[in-house]
Amino acid sequence: MSILITGSAGFIGFHLAKRLLKEGYDVIGVDNLNSYYDVNLKYARLEELDKFSKHISNNFYFFKEDIENIEFLKKLFKDYNFKKVINLAAQAGVRYSIKNPAAYIKSNIVGFSNILEVCRNSNLEHLVYASSSSVYGGIKELPFSEKQNVDKPISLYAASKKTNELMAYSYSHLYGIPSTGLRFFTVYGPWGRPDMALFEFTKSIINAEPIKIFNRGHMMRDFTYIDDIIESLFRVLNKIPLKDAESDDNSDSSSNVPYKIFNIGNSDPVPLMDFISEIENIIGKKAKKEFLEMQLGDVANTYADTTSLEKWIKYKPRTTVSKGITEFINWYKNFYNVR
Repeated sequence: MSILITGSAGFIGFHLAKRLLKEGYDVIGVDNLNSYYDVNLKYARLEELDKFSKHISNNFYFFKEDIENIEFLKKLFKDYNFKKVINLAAQAGVRYSIKNPAAYIKSNIVGFSNILEVCRNSNLEHLVYASSSSVYGGIKELPFSEKQNVDKPISLYAASKKTNELMAYSYSHLYGIPSTGLRFFTVYGPWGRPDMALFEFTKSIINAEPIKIFNRGHMMRDFTYIDDIIESLFRVLNKIPLKDAESDDNSDSSSNVPYKIFNIGNSDPVPLMDFISEIENIIGKKAKKEFLEMQLGDVANTYADTTSLEKWIKYKPRTTVSKGITEFINWYKNFYNVR
């Protein structure tokens, strides 16, 4: 079976493609390779996937293209007759959405609507797509649950992800497309994004440069290691929501529509200053700290209630922050030849 992964040169897309290749699938990857962060890292991921696919004798085919190009998507679906699609392509970043909102409308909304349209006109078994913990906005009640009302996003990025969930629901309701949306909570690990905290902190500490600490360090994040994300994604991909499926406690999933929304997090939030201390301990070097006010569009705390997901896929993330940071720093030093 050929599986489509959009955003396949991205952090999560890369790791998922590698897992699916290992499981015996042929993987079709699509990514526009935009310059939001270092394109060389994206090319390095693709090179790794190409080598890995040859090593295990499975096929990885890559197309450099935008999902906003619906004619390309129509031809791709016609050529490969996908049964399963994972849409991870999106313009990422809360802070960047303040500066460049048009990029989020183009990729996250127009692009996703194209994905839904081509899925509607195919024999698709399951669409899995990336949402975000950002949809919870400024909600103070912790942990965040899928039952909570999320109609007050505090960034355009968050609004675009909530829009994806609503669009997917309408297509599932109208056309019976089985779809599962996943609200990711601060994913980190080897091959991670350079705009994320762990990457930025590691790079700055190694280079003796100051790190920027927002909200003067009074923040907490539900850091979720990439291996736990990929295991969850793989299980979700193979657990297809059905119209007559038994309803669960997830308010977005209780109607007779083949549609699910789940949190994916570690359910063990870590204070930001403890996270930084762990990085310092593993690197063996103290950070130069620059304490700043909260940035526009950001939130103080995230904490995932993953009860519904655990019930659905019989899996709970288990990687400790200490182990996850160690794995990332080892990769970083090797990839960037740090001695």
